[in-house]
Amino acid sequence: MALYCCHVYLGVELILAITALPAKALIGVELEPQFDEPYLATSLQDFWGRRWISWSPAFYAPPYTPVRRISTRILGRSSWARAPAILATFLVSGLMHEVIYYYMSRASPTWEVTWFFVLHGVCVVAEVTLKKAVGGRWRLHRAVSGTLTVGFAVVTGAWLFFPQVTRNGLDMRAINEYSIMARFIGERVGLNLISTS
Repeated sequence: MALYCCHVYLGVELILAITALPAKALIGVELEPQFDEPYLATSLQDFWGRRWISWSPAFYAPPYTPVRRISTRILGRSSWARAPAILATFLVSGLMHEVIYYYMSRASPTWEVTWFFVLHGVCVVAEVTLKKAVGGRWRLHRAVSGTLTVGFAVVTGAWLFFPQVTRNGLDMRAINEYSIMARFIGERVGLNLISTS
């Protein structure tokens, strides 16, 4: 499953890079890279906040900002006021992924993906709380924290995120569609990009 996670990451990275080429060529716009070496993340906060798909404020602000405002009124400016806002953001992300999977597969939601994001949200809140509690007095070596972070993402992804993709055949359909697209492009430019044998 670790190899599958690497395959998915590389596939998404490649698709986003290929998508960025026409944008730059046609309208001269350089798209912001979506990943910043997520395999080097040293914490879940680092993984989701900086290294995985870049979240624009347009995405995370709608759930985060109003929940943070309400929780600040209730809890004051304590560190706990961020927790409900972080959890709401991860919950909305999970629900959005369920909708995307539904439209791609037409299979009823299993809520595994939502639980994946909720679990990661809870762990990010726990991590932030623990970091504040120790106040920088104790820190894991980068090799240890990085291994734990990426390992956690891979294990929970294999457990809760990817089963819905593989069970509904979305991965195989995507591979088939990419090969059709590569064949189409290859025919237009005179290259045999995909072997048909």
